[in-house]
Order: sequence, then structure tokens, then C-alpha cells
Amino acid sequence: MDALRIQQRKPNDIFSYQIVWEDGFSALTAHIGNIQPIARKFCIVTDSNVAGLYLGEVTEVLEAAGAKVSSFIFPAGEASKNLLTVQELYRHLIEERYDRSDMLVALGGGVTGDLTGYAAATYLRGVDFIQVPTTLLAQVDSSVGGKTGVDFDQYKNMVGAFHHPRLVYMNMSTLSSLPDDQFASGIGEVLKTGLLGDGEFYEWTINQMSEIQERTYPVLVKMIQSCCNIKRQIVEKDPEERNLRAILNLGHTVGHAIEKLKNFELLHGQCVALGTIAAAYISYKRQYLTTEELYEIRDMNVGFDLPIFVDGLNPSDILEATKSDKKMEHGEIKFILLQSIGHAVVDRTVTDDELLEAIDFIAGGE
Repeated sequence: MDALRIQQRKPNDIFSYQIVWEDGFSALTAHIGNIQPIARKFCIVTDSNVAGLYLGEVTEVLEAAGAKVSSFIFPAGEASKNLLTVQELYRHLIEERYDRSDMLVALGGGVTGDLTGYAAATYLRGVDFIQVPTTLLAQVDSSVGGKTGVDFDQYKNMVGAFHHPRLVYMNMSTLSSLPDDQFASGIGEVLKTGLLGDGEFYEWTINQMSEIQERTYPVLVKMIQSCCNIKRQIVEKDPEERNLRAILNLGHTVGHAIEKLKNFELLHGQCVALGTIAAAYISYKRQYLTTEELYEIRDMNVGFDLPIFVDGLNPSDILEATKSDKKMEHGEIKFILLQSIGHAVVDRTVTDDELLEAIDFIAGGE
């Protein structure tokens, strides 16, 4: 299938890796072989849900190519995305005598990819890893771009590092086993991506709603490749989020606050969808978006099985939780607004009153 290549330009360095789409895991070793010889040690990091689905197959593929393989399995869920789990992974790597010539494999969703990437960034001051995302959210967003990290005391991604994978390998067939709520969570990031970077793609997504919901294979492939390409273009220009890349956080300031206050009962993409509505509301109040555009952004969530309201939370508590967001800078939130459909901007002037009014909107205030 087709492939994209990301090139990260840093001082005195160009880092490049491929994003590839396949129909199974059989081509994994061939793509790894394009990086370096396959005969080496791999540690597959995965969660307790994905292990039962794909760990055996990926292990067999790597071992058939002559590699020595071990696995590290942690309990599924956001609650495992912390330093304690990373510490246990370090222990496994040390006891199995992994060195800098060996590689980690992140097999799973966003939690697995973020956690594995952070461990790879910090174990022995940095070892290689590859992303093998098995959820829609990970395929369209978190596996691409080199952001890694874990939560700290329920504060989302407060500990992390930029550490790019050597390869992102997507087995599209894994989407067939994805639970409906996880699929919807991924769509939250899909809609966000179109809104911030490509209005035509956003409208295409809406027009393809039925086919996407039916998981029509060619439509899903096009959708995921489009998301990756939009993110690629942004990440290549700003690999370490000095400026432009921050627009990828559309919906995340309020979304992370809801995620934390709900004790991660809502999935990440569901919270991003709510946060995106809040951002669209502020954009509407500033006359960047029309009334029709605001309500289209909100109501399209319904068709994709995403929430448009959050209940059981005090809007003032959500506002306060945004103050702990990692995107704070000099006491100000780098908030992402929509100047139009498909064009997001970083704004440091959003007031508490504006933010609270937007939170009221998704709390059922209107």
C-alpha cells in the first residue's frame, strides 16, 4: 500500500521515517529491514486487551525473521499510563538485558504508543522503537509526530519527551475488531484534524459519514492517510511544537480538563470532541465562525456517536482544571481557535469569562 515519509529537520540533523499502511502484519519485518538488519532483539509492549488479539501473530512474524522477542503486557486503560508502568517496563528491559542496539515495539492504541515511546526515549538515554497502532485514534494521530509521555497524578501527559519512531506500521485490518466507542473516539481526532488544517477534508468526512460508520475499507484508508498527511505537513515545519504545531491541540485544553475530572471514564477522542465544540463556540463569539458553522461542528458529533454535552461536572471546576494544562505558558493558555473551517490559530488572549461561557455551552447551557 501507499506510504508517507516524515522528515524532522533539527539543527545539524534530518530525521526521517515512513508511515506505511498494510492489510496484515506479514510485511512488518520487510519494512523493519529497510531500517536495519532484522536479526536483533525486540520487546513488544502492549496492553492486556491487545495482547489477546495480536501479540502472538506479531511475535511469530518477528521470530520467523530470526529475531529474539520478549513481551511486556500492562493492564489496559489510561490508569496504566504512568511512571509506575514505565518503571516496570524498565525492569523488564534490564532483566532481559536489552541494550541500545535493540528495539521496542508499541503494539496498541494511544496509551501504549505514548508509554512505549517515553520508555524508549529514556531507557539507556534513548533506544529505537516503532509504532504499530491498532486503534483509529492512534492511527490518525498519536502514533505520528514523535510526542511521547505519561500522566502524573491524573494530569494528562505532564511527563514526556519528543522521541520519533523509526517506523509507523499500520495494519488496517485491526479496525475490524475495534469496539464502537473506541472507533468513535478516533473520529473525534479525525474531525479535529480536518477542522484545524483542511476544510475540504472536513467536509469530505461529513459527506462520507455513512461509509465511515460502516467501516468501508477504502474510505477508512483514505481518511487515515489524509489525517496523517495533514499532521505530517505541520510536524515537519515545527517538530518540537515551538509555534505552528500547537494547532494540533485544538480541543485539547478543555478536553483534557474534562478527561481528568471524569477520571478518564470518557475516552480521549470523546473529550477532544467536546473541547473542539467549546473552541468553536469561542470562535463563533469572536465572529470567526457563523452560527451555521458552529452548530454543524457540534451536531456532526451526533452522527459519529460522539458527545455534544458533558454532565455531572461543575463548569467552574472545568475552568480551574484548564489552568493545569501543560500548554500553559507564562501563566497564559495557548488556546487554539478556528479562524475558519480548516484554519486554526494559536491565541493567548482567551479570557476566563470566554472560556466559562464556552464550557457552559457544552454543559447544556444553551
